[in-house]
Amino acid sequence: MIKTIYYVRLAADEQQFEGLRRFFEALGLEAAEDWTGRHNQGVLFRTPQAGIEVGRGGDFPRTSLVIEVADANSAYEMVKARGFKIAEEISDRRFGGRMFLVEAAPGHQVAIFSYLPERRPRHIAMWEGSGDAKGARFGLVVSRFNSFITERLLEAALAALRRHGARDEDLTIVRTPGAFEIPAAARALAESGRVDAVVCLGCIIRGETSHYDHLATEVTRGIGQSAQETGVPHAYGVLTCENLEQAIDRAGLKAGNKGFEAAMTAIEMANLKKKVASS
Repeated sequence: MIKTIYYVRLAADEQQFEGLRRFFEALGLEAAEDWTGRHNQGVLFRTPQAGIEVGRGGDFPRTSLVIEVADANSAYEMVKARGFKIAEEISDRRFGGRMFLVEAAPGHQVAIFSYLPERRPRHIAMWEGSGDAKGARFGLVVSRFNSFITERLLEAALAALRRHGARDEDLTIVRTPGAFEIPAAARALAESGRVDAVVCLGCIIRGETSHYDHLATEVTRGIGQSAQETGVPHAYGVLTCENLEQAIDRAGLKAGNKGFEAAMTAIEMANLKKKVASS
């Protein structure tokens, strides 16, 4: 009986391997396993949902890997901003979706699509946030502790917000001494009525005592509680890392930049809240 099916993309060299890794990390996938052996190297990305599709006819993409996303337009802007080459421009397709082809690495094309709203069942109410930050107000709460990491997160978050239409006059930055103070500052900002979403940025690195575990738990709990009780979306961009190398990787190297990802989450959630509230 089949237990698991893996789709394997073989890279011709190290440059192509790193290019594919960077592409899937840019889409927000977390590496479940990462190994380097004597004769090979690999990284396994797990997805929330996977499947095998068998089809025929002329409406299928000319790639062996197809990824469905919530909003193809947002995914298109993201991969372009990250420097990936668009192999086929985004357009509406006859199957009821919107799709484009991107070169994840030289010789490796991926189709990315989302279904158009009219394809969804009319009797089901469905809302999704978009990647448009125009007109929305955002607060960014950033810890000064481990500033050599948190400043990278902040720069990437600001870049994401500006790239997607946010104006500087609609951005508010609040700095806290450390990560522990982030939830209180985020709540104060959310309750002020000045913002539509809050981006929380910090970095907690494990030390020699149990301080790390208590701090990470309380910061996460506090941010979640603030979001639930104020009704203002909070995006979680607090790194909880075993060592400095992991933090550096997640602030702009191998694992992308979590500040950028947190800002994109804030944009989508701010849009989603407005849609639900006005429906």
